[in-house]
Amino acid sequence: MLFGSSAFAAEKTVSKTTATTLDTAEQKIADNLDSRVQDTRLPASNTKLATSTAALTILGPDHRFTTKVVHDNGTFTLVGGGDRTLTSADLTTMATTAVAGLKNAGLTSVKVAVDDSLFPAPTLATGWNDGYYPDTIAPVRALVVDGRHVTDTSLDAGQTFARLLTQQGVTVTGTVAHGTAGTGAVPVAQHESDKLSAIVEHMLKVSDNDIAETLLRMTALAAGRPATFEDGTAVVRQVLSRYGVSLDNLAIHDGSGLSRSNRIPAQTIADILHLADDPANSRTLKYIVDGLPVASEAGSTLGPEWGRFDTVNSQCAVGKVSATTGTLTGVIALSGLTEAGDGRWKIFSFIENNSTAAPDATKDALDGLAATVNGCWA
Repeated sequence: MLFGSSAFAAEKTVSKTTATTLDTAEQKIADNLDSRVQDTRLPASNTKLATSTAALTILGPDHRFTTKVVHDNGTFTLVGGGDRTLTSADLTTMATTAVAGLKNAGLTSVKVAVDDSLFPAPTLATGWNDGYYPDTIAPVRALVVDGRHVTDTSLDAGQTFARLLTQQGVTVTGTVAHGTAGTGAVPVAQHESDKLSAIVEHMLKVSDNDIAETLLRMTALAAGRPATFEDGTAVVRQVLSRYGVSLDNLAIHDGSGLSRSNRIPAQTIADILHLADDPANSRTLKYIVDGLPVASEAGSTLGPEWGRFDTVNSQCAVGKVSATTGTLTGVIALSGLTEAGDGRWKIFSFIENNSTAAPDATKDALDGLAATVNGCWA
């Protein structure tokens, strides 16, 4: 579909390029796409775009996630607040503050517990298998440090916090265990994350599955629903519908796009990108566009280290295409926008399902289609 800016959607080797009118340059792009989409390398998942749209809309781009330390009856409890970006440095600062308060009270020893009750116990999403744990994604908990992929990220964070307390001269007694902070517990330290807008940008740049799943749960909670896959995706659907995005043929079961049961039409992805690029939504959704990896941007999912935009046909689009990727076995996607030679922005979404070609070959083909939309591969 061509908007005021333009969008092309292709799925399962069928190109869909429609508009009320096409000028000569756009018709040439459309003709090239209709031909090149039949590439034999093309017989994904861009779910994070939908997750980002819902999170930014419900929570707001300025929202921050808070991790706390509370004290009660000789125990420091580290309380998770859904901050998937918490670092050891953040915990060190919290430990310093907590230790100062402890010593002021004349105490030199403490127990440590972790409270991750903000989220229910981790479960597998529909379309996940337990082989994803813990390398592809960690079980989704409300407490984690340094983004570590371990089975129990909460205990891991608590053990890190305990070591930091010990390094600062406090004796930690017993072993770190799960617990629930009491209503009478006294706050002694806290850390606030960066703004959600920055977290979304980072998540999209590197396609961080763990952040996506945490945001899905925090979005559900902010909408007054339980922090589950089912409730989070229900909120995503509600938000998309509110913006006027069609839910036809849309099936989402997680926030990251790892689910093999997800079904998101290329047209829906293009519609979401159009929303994010619409000046009317800039205060809330512009961070989605800002977070899209740029063709050949090092450190992103379109970086040269991934072999992107490095063929004779796609190199011309280096620095000119901003797009999110999606990769599962047999599913590869590329969706984004580019400023074409006519000065207008074009929005596109390509999703290849059930591919039998080598993944690198399919990615090269999709990069070529993006260069086609840009017009540099004429």
